[in-house]
Formats: sequence, C-alpha cells, structure tokens
Amino acid sequence: MEQLIMCYLGEVALKGLNKSTFEAQLIKTIKQRIKNLGQFKIYKAQSTIYVQPEDEFSDVDAAFEKIKKIFGISSVSKAAVTEKDFDKICRVAPEYLRDTLQRARTFKVSAKRSDKSFPMGSPEISRQLGAVLLRAFPHLKVNVNNPDVNVMVEIRDFGAYIHEAKQPGAGGMPVSSSGKGALMLSGGIDSPVAGYMMAKRGMSIIGVHFASPPYTGERARQKVITLCEKLTDYTGDINLFIVPFTASQEYIRDHGVRELFTILMRRSMMRITQRLAAKFGAGAIITGESLGQVASQTLAAITATNASVDMPIFRPVIGMDKTEITEIARKIDTFETSILPYEDCCTIFTPPHPKTKPSLEEVLAAEQSMGMDALLKLEKEAAEKAEKLRINVQ
Repeated sequence: MEQLIMCYLGEVALKGLNKSTFEAQLIKTIKQRIKNLGQFKIYKAQSTIYVQPEDEFSDVDAAFEKIKKIFGISSVSKAAVTEKDFDKICRVAPEYLRDTLQRARTFKVSAKRSDKSFPMGSPEISRQLGAVLLRAFPHLKVNVNNPDVNVMVEIRDFGAYIHEAKQPGAGGMPVSSSGKGALMLSGGIDSPVAGYMMAKRGMSIIGVHFASPPYTGERARQKVITLCEKLTDYTGDINLFIVPFTASQEYIRDHGVRELFTILMRRSMMRITQRLAAKFGAGAIITGESLGQVASQTLAAITATNASVDMPIFRPVIGMDKTEITEIARKIDTFETSILPYEDCCTIFTPPHPKTKPSLEEVLAAEQSMGMDALLKLEKEAAEKAEKLRINVQ
C-alpha cells in the first residue's frame, strides 16, 4: 500500500505573486530536515506539499514527526493513496485504518472532492464509505459530532487520499523567508522562546552567547549548546558564537558607574552582537526581554539599550508574562534545560541596587567617563575571538 505525507499550507497559501518563492523555500527546508531519513520525492499541488517515500527503507513515521515542526505548514497527515476509483477506495480504507478503527468506538467519514470530474459527490462518498466501514468493523457506531476517528477522503488531481484527521503543524512562515536574525542566547527561559517565535515568522537564526570564564564554566556553555540543539528542530542549523566577555565586563566593573553597570553591560553586548550580525548576514538582533521583568528591561533601560546600535532589535516576548513564556518553553522542550542552575554572565557583578530609570544622557556620560576607546577595542577583540569559537549546531 502506498503511503505519503500531506503538508497543508496556511499563511503561505495566501501569498500573491511571490507565493512560489515561499513554497520553494518550504520545500528546500523539508528536504534538508528529512535528508537522513531516506529517499523522498517532494512536490506541490493545490496548496499542499506531498512527501512521498521512494523506497521501503525511507522512514515515513520519523519524517512525519520532523515535518510537524517545520514552520510554514499549518497541518499535516499521513495518507494512503490510491486511484480515483471508489471500489479501490473501499478496499484501501479498511486496510489502512484497521488498527485505528479496531481501537475506536465511534467514527465518521468526511469527504472532500476537489476534482469535480469524479462521479460521486462528497456526501455520497461519505455515506457509502461509512457503510463499508460499518460492515468491516461492526462494533463501530457513527458519531458525526464528536467521533473517536474522523476518516477523511480527499479526491484530488493526482489520486484519492485516505487518512485520519489532520494533525496541527508548526504554522508560521518558512524559515529563511524573512531574513536572518542574531539571537542573544543567555541560557535562561526567555531567549530560546524569542528565537523560536522569530523563526516562526520566517527568520533564520544565528546564536550569540556571552561567556565570562572563570566566572562562568563549561556546564553553562554546554547548556546553551543544548538549547540550540533543541531549537534546531524548528529553526534548522544554528551557527552559535561564544563571545569571551570577561575582559569587557571587568573593564566596565572597574571604570563604569556602579548603579549603571547592567545597562552599560547590555549596551556592550549589543555592540558586539551587531558586529557579528553584520558580518554574518543578520539584519536584526533578537532578545528575550520582557517589559518590566528585571531592572534592565524597564522602558527607560530598553531605550538606553536600543541607542547603542543602529540595527533593529526584535523582542517577541516583550508583552508576555513569565507564565506565558514558560508555556511555550515547555512546548518546545527548552524549559528543563533553561532552568539548570548554571551561572550566566548577566548576573555577574550585578549591583545590589541597579538604576531602573536611567536617562540616555547619563548613560552616554558614564560611557565617556570610563574611556570608550579602550572598551570598544575589547569588544572588537571579543567579536573576533567569537568568530574562531563558532559552533555549527545541528
């Protein structure tokens, strides 16, 4: 019995003259994500992408699980395909759905006939196939409102497709269809969620993590690598840059205004991230900042941070509370890793009473008073070292 995967397009299907560009990017992404699972033929028709195994060794079940996490696909189903002949449909459906229907108590049949040349209408297909399934599985009862199993039959251009109810896909837009962003990945709960959300809007991601040895250790570094590995199910490969930030942090600690340390540090991080982003083709910086969550995320602090760079800064969780962010973190399986108790550089040298409403003027004055030439030199060296420490996470 021939089986394939049907990927139904959501937002992509609403595009206009550039629709084919988004579809091509989505097909490219599917090929990349399932390349190690066998040989598949991938093609599109009627706002659907078909993923068809070309031999018996291709792992359809594993491919199905991978595809459910690919942005740009609204829903997905595994389907048996047969000729557009009702007798053949009646032979294939009970066989293909046998295990599922034997465990069920109720069912219904939903038919969709997009090929209007097929001689039977959708209601007739549903009634007659339902009768066939009742004879094959006499323990079943019909329930059109809340069935255990919804048997779906689609009559399309290339054949008849039989499957259970569609499963939700990842939604959003294909990764790389909206440019590239540099994700500042701290190791906490928020930043992986921010990366996931911007990838859902079609951005590819590079990661930038700031490490401050000996204040931060190898376990903190490995934690961030693990987070990237989990994100790649949704984003694809991530180039992760580990920035050695100790010298810059110590310089700010020794020469900066103590109450402004956190803001001065964030501005330094932004400048380094922008340097890496510009060199590696990213057009925006992504952070996991949520308004009012900590001292560096007040409106005044964010204003001062923004002014340190020319590049757009995307904050997709800015209006979310911790509960909402945590729910997404659990969904994408980053939460348990994020809460591992390994120090990150953002909490080092933090003053006991950081200023929460700094003006941009006093921040700029504080930077000038500590000698910006020396700090900018340290930042440049840190970015250059981070390039050499780049890790390709898959």
